[in-house]
Amino acid sequence: MEPMVRSNICLNAHPEGCRQSVLNQIAYTKEQKAKYSTVPGTHRPVKNVLVLGCSNGYGLASRITAAFAYDAATIGVSFEKPGSEKKYGTPGWYNNMAFDQEAAKAGLYTCTIDGDAYSNEIKATLIGKAKEAGMTFDLVVYSLASPVRTDPDTKIMHKSVIKPIGCDFSGKTFDPMTGEMKEITAQAATEEEIAHTVKVMGGEDWERWMKQLSAAGVLSEGCMTVAYSYIGPEVSQAIYRRGTIGMAKLDLEQKARTITALLSDLKGFAYVSVNKGLVTRASAVIPIIPLYLSVLFKVMKEKGTHEGCIEQINRLFAERLYIKSADGNAPVPVDEENRIRIDDWEMDSSVQAEVDRIMPQVTAENIATLGDLTGYRHDFLATSGFDIAGVDYTKEIERFDVL
Repeated sequence: MEPMVRSNICLNAHPEGCRQSVLNQIAYTKEQKAKYSTVPGTHRPVKNVLVLGCSNGYGLASRITAAFAYDAATIGVSFEKPGSEKKYGTPGWYNNMAFDQEAAKAGLYTCTIDGDAYSNEIKATLIGKAKEAGMTFDLVVYSLASPVRTDPDTKIMHKSVIKPIGCDFSGKTFDPMTGEMKEITAQAATEEEIAHTVKVMGGEDWERWMKQLSAAGVLSEGCMTVAYSYIGPEVSQAIYRRGTIGMAKLDLEQKARTITALLSDLKGFAYVSVNKGLVTRASAVIPIIPLYLSVLFKVMKEKGTHEGCIEQINRLFAERLYIKSADGNAPVPVDEENRIRIDDWEMDSSVQAEVDRIMPQVTAENIATLGDLTGYRHDFLATSGFDIAGVDYTKEIERFDVL
């Protein structure tokens, strides 16, 4: 089975590769659990965790960390497609199956709900499952990423776009399989496109989730909720932070304040965590981002500070969300905008200075040496279960639901 890549998108997924990737993340998390357990006061317990968008990337890493570093019971929600006789399932479908199997083996409560997390029906299903299990959530992770969202009240479908605002943006990108470079242009967004993107990727649905969970009485006292965001360097600001996605992320940050007020009776808090830039199924098609990430990975690996999803989230939990002081729980460290900054190693001034020095020099001929083409390609393929060490890709494999 070979990866089918078209326009920087992998169209298929390898079931066994996805499973092995999940196993690797679990193994790493267990190592971190052992490391942190020897440090006094750094492993505050968390019992029940809800992960919205649990099947890939930071959401999957959050669920793995909660379960295998903190022994938490978890419920995950995601919208994935199973395999059939004619077609392989989505990577997230196989990731969820692997997680559920390993959590069950470890004696951990796990429940995965497949469906549209934006809908009121799935919210009601989730609340029913939590009550059935007698769970109240200590942590709610909001990691949903989708190109579309149907408003549950109006039934209107909104589509998000990744575009600059005010003027067109052009930037280099490259084919992760060949290293071929080209210039691509994203046209400036219309006001309607900006509004739709905020509707899909902003904080409206996060707030709706927290209102319904609170009203249903399935949140614990002191409950925290965290949503994930990205800021990135100046070179990507026009297409990202000052573009349509950036407007959505700004809305997300504003909703964190509203949600914190909502949770005041429970002494709860809402945070936005600004995470490190990583290869995802979406970032591979954004102008300049693949080139920036390739150079960034090269620089950070040389400095020994590079992290993938699971490394980043383990550090988020242990060194931000669940730290302890000598006289009790320490406050979560935040910046002046009340954001958690776990992108600190990426945005380190020496890292960014070196990236800025290298990027103008990169060509198709030298990207493999000035950038981390091999590492970027691996991460790109690994999101779909390919290029995972220990997996025999020459063997035939079933497409169906059972690994």
